[in-house]
Amino acid sequence: MNSPQIKHLISWNDWADAEILDLLQFAVHVKNHRANYLGHMTGRTLAMLFQKTSTRTRVSFEVAMTEMGGHAIYLDWMSSNFQLSDIDLEAEYLSRNVSVIMARMRKNEDLLQLKSGSQVPVINGCDNMFHPCQSLADVLTIAQDNPKKPLHEVKLTYIGVHNNVVNALIGITSALGMELTLLTPIAEKENIDSEAVERAKKKGTLKWATDLIPAVKNADYIYTDTWVDMEFFNDPAFADKKKARLELMMPFQINEALLKETKAKVMHDMPIHSGYEITREVVRSPRSIIFQQAENRLDAQKAVILQLLEA
Repeated sequence: MNSPQIKHLISWNDWADAEILDLLQFAVHVKNHRANYLGHMTGRTLAMLFQKTSTRTRVSFEVAMTEMGGHAIYLDWMSSNFQLSDIDLEAEYLSRNVSVIMARMRKNEDLLQLKSGSQVPVINGCDNMFHPCQSLADVLTIAQDNPKKPLHEVKLTYIGVHNNVVNALIGITSALGMELTLLTPIAEKENIDSEAVERAKKKGTLKWATDLIPAVKNADYIYTDTWVDMEFFNDPAFADKKKARLELMMPFQINEALLKETKAKVMHDMPIHSGYEITREVVRSPRSIIFQQAENRLDAQKAVILQLLEA
């Protein structure tokens, strides 16, 4: 069974503010001193379990373990016996063979069940409620983009659908004292993490906006994400809902006209649907730090692995 001494990364709700700050500072150190961590994972194996498709999560975790001298095993949910058995039972077996598990799951409930059976740290590689590794890479990107500006003075505006990325951003920005403004025309109750929201409200780091121009005018960074979850984007059964979402959200597209109203830089966690939440011109513009974000997944996740296994 799961030991209370094992540290996991499921969401930021389980981490103290000081722990999150320490992890971010460590991620900065890891990025600036990559050579120092060659060989740190020698003899250790990361299991990567995927229910969902992936580019950045798989590549960055696998490269992270390889560069640190360890090994990564890719497990597809549908070609493993996780689909046939109780998740916690399969997780206990898996954890007896590896040093750490990263899981990309459709449901947070399934990830929690996996954690309950694991005897090693579990990292949330993305589920329907949280994307903590992405948010760590996001603040790492901001910290390195403008190292002279303290994070508590940074203003970040998210424009889009309230989703797992937003929940993770709420958690990490509140811990760091960073101002986060949400302009989320679609915010379904079941997708909102009320615990993170309440904590951020108490700290005064979270704001809401309804008008686009005021929301971006004084922002340092504008962040957007897909309006339709990746598993539903090409699903015929989701076509009507997709169409309705796109029609509702098109006025909130990040485009060159919007950038004339602000000096903010632009962020997106990818994958990108050009012409919907953001235009291709903005993605490739000098204002975009999107590919730096994506690159920083590697060092952020190295820091997570090292912290969970060596702290």
